[in-house]
Amino acid sequence: MAVPFRKVSKTRRDMRRTHYKVEANGFVKCSNCGEMIRPHRACPKCGFYKGEQVNSKVA
Repeated sequence: MAVPFRKVSKTRRDMRRTHYKVEANGFVKCSNCGEMIRPHRACPKCGFYKGEQVNSKVA
């Protein structure tokens, strides 16, 4: 069974993991009401998407 010859140092391990990070989600302004929303989704506040009313059951 294959095993590492030497222990991987913390520095080398952490350098390998530099791309494992959480990034903030992007937000855009709703074109109708100006609310900050996730892109490519209907606005939960006014129910508009790409300038058209798509959700009539808005709180």
